[in-house]
Amino acid sequence: MRTLTDKAERLSPAAYWELLVNLTKREVKGRYSQSFFGVAWAIAQPLATMAVFTIVFARVAKMPSDGIPYPLFAYAALVPWFFFSNSVASGTLSLITYRNIVTKTYFPREIVPLAQVCSRFIDFFAAAALYALLMIYYRIGLGPWALLAPAFFLLLILFTVGFTMATSAMNVFYRDVNPVVQIALQLWLYLTPVAYPLSATGKYRPFFVLNPLSAIVEGFRSSIVFGRAPDWTLVAVSGAMTLTLFTAAILMFKRMDKYFADVI
Repeated sequence: MRTLTDKAERLSPAAYWELLVNLTKREVKGRYSQSFFGVAWAIAQPLATMAVFTIVFARVAKMPSDGIPYPLFAYAALVPWFFFSNSVASGTLSLITYRNIVTKTYFPREIVPLAQVCSRFIDFFAAAALYALLMIYYRIGLGPWALLAPAFFLLLILFTVGFTMATSAMNVFYRDVNPVVQIALQLWLYLTPVAYPLSATGKYRPFFVLNPLSAIVEGFRSSIVFGRAPDWTLVAVSGAMTLTLFTAAILMFKRMDKYFADVI
């Protein structure tokens, strides 16, 4: 005879993995299935921003690009930036969006914001494919330092997941977190060396070093575009901050998720 308990039955890790995959597929299909241009929208966003930055910063403001074509310079940073920005923007609202399953079914709640991040992989790789074509067009070849690009992509994922976990959990309890995040992302773009090199920040460089995304975008540029070693001090600071944020965000999320069903 089976005894009933007040605790939900836990599923196997394979079942949770399947849930993550299904939620990720649902996000991708919902975003592109009824769109005329489909995944091309993933390319349009960084491409349009690159065009605006080229006119404003390269042509009008005469911003240096360290000796490479400015469109290539800007696009190399816009690809990781939009992966981060779009993941956080949708991930912050994810627990509220999926309130029906959050309140009725037991599963690790971190799967919900994590699915938002995973659904942006297709955007990242689609935009990266166009970047490869730009490198061919400008006749820029890859050097041995390009092998470091996956390491910077991993750093980008860890920082994005950690930040998204934190904002999604806080947004359950304080709904004004979302508009604050949206405003912060708009400002953050210009406080990250995307449209300009880190070398152009002058005396304000220490403040930019404290931005983990600075090392990530500069790392992508150094390894792929310039074919040189990254600034290891910058990478070390970013890595330490990213791991701290990621660990703290996971711990905070797990402490708060037991209250999600009651508050949401």
